[in-house]
Amino acid sequence: MQADEIYFMIPTYRLRDVAEAVESYDEHFWRNGHAPTLIVCDDSSPVAQEKYYPLLEQTSTHSDLYYVGPREKEEFIGFLSRRLRDKRLDGLVKNLFRPSYGGNRNHTLMHTLGGLMVSSDDDMRPYALMEHSLESLGVGEVSRGRLHRTGQNGYGPKSFDIIGSFLDVLGKQAGDVPDNYEKGEVLVDTAMDLETNVSMGLSRENSLMLERGPVPSNAVVKIAQTFRSGTNDIDAMDFADLFLEDEDQIDPDGLNELYVLVNFRPAVTNKNWRMDCGVAGYDNSFGLPPFFPTRLRFEDYIYRLWIQQDGITAAHVDSAQNHTRSNYMRNPVAAEIFNEEVSNLLKKKIKDTVTRVDELGITFDYDGEVTADDAHSVLDKVAAMYTRAIKASERATRPERKDALRLFAANLQKAFYAFEPDFFQQNLLRIVDDVVTTIKGSIELWPTLIEICYFEKDRRGLPRTKVNNRRAS
Repeated sequence: MQADEIYFMIPTYRLRDVAEAVESYDEHFWRNGHAPTLIVCDDSSPVAQEKYYPLLEQTSTHSDLYYVGPREKEEFIGFLSRRLRDKRLDGLVKNLFRPSYGGNRNHTLMHTLGGLMVSSDDDMRPYALMEHSLESLGVGEVSRGRLHRTGQNGYGPKSFDIIGSFLDVLGKQAGDVPDNYEKGEVLVDTAMDLETNVSMGLSRENSLMLERGPVPSNAVVKIAQTFRSGTNDIDAMDFADLFLEDEDQIDPDGLNELYVLVNFRPAVTNKNWRMDCGVAGYDNSFGLPPFFPTRLRFEDYIYRLWIQQDGITAAHVDSAQNHTRSNYMRNPVAAEIFNEEVSNLLKKKIKDTVTRVDELGITFDYDGEVTADDAHSVLDKVAAMYTRAIKASERATRPERKDALRLFAANLQKAFYAFEPDFFQQNLLRIVDDVVTTIKGSIELWPTLIEICYFEKDRRGLPRTKVNNRRAS
């Protein structure tokens, strides 16, 4: 295994749409002089895998393309079970790598042990939407962006050398990164809460501001990310706000607002609350912490806590990518809001109880308790949105708009257990307790699995299938 090996991973559960992403990124890498190993990590069901895997075989790539799907994952979990020789641990292993946002990303960590990993979601593309008239950034400003209507003039796609920008920093000491990188303590988003990345309300423009502070020159850049355009950093609640505000909109999944970058500059920071695993790169030379193995959308929050230890830094690199927000197999907006609110509660509880951070994980004391105040703080916010939706439906003049608003309100009511406090608290407690128990057990077992997989990957390789696709000329 070579320490400078570089992999490009696409974690997905929507195999139908992956072929386009594979070819787009492969062509982009090739034009910029790179040929990373391409691996698709797929959480699709065996039925979907059988149906859509031929689409991967029809792709044309310059680099080797590999596939890790249901069969390969089952073989991998069986291998770990045999090596551990303790049936009591089988449940933990399956939870660590189960079909979920975090479980699928944990497979990517194992398959890239000993090298550098760049990972992009299946609905990302290797360009960014940038305004044509670039504006100068202010003092301490690292990036600026704003919402635009789809098709509005004044912006267009711009491409950057994504792999090259990650190679500039990953695994390097802060003192060795290019001179154009700003350095400081942390980035603050003018539109988001610092430590949870929760929106402070719908904002049509935001900036990332660098808080100054010394960055040790010998601190190693272990994680990095590009900037992002498209539907960048819009919470589900903000998405719903856009729907409620647009009198012409009849489909909350068909919103036509795009986040367009005005300008950006790269930066290295001691902390990174802005971690975005959808467009991230990792120095996985000696192993990294596991993603939270959860179906909730906060699997990368462990890295925001882990990166704060001494000797490690994070970077926003000198490139950007675009999020196309595929609606295929996406949960309704109401379900996304529920997911988001539970995740936000867990983020705060875990952050406030962290007791230790080490090379491969964190330790925290939160035991999964959910108080009545916790439940009310969530319900009050969502109930207010429900009321807004009902009032908007009463004002709507178009029948289609009126029906869409009523359906959205009904979905909110269903997702949040009819806003009944006791029932909601009971179910929230059950969900949170399950998530916390799984996370704690997974973190404890993870170092043993890293050791097993590190040597197995070097000796025989982990289960994966080489895709029999065409070689691009």
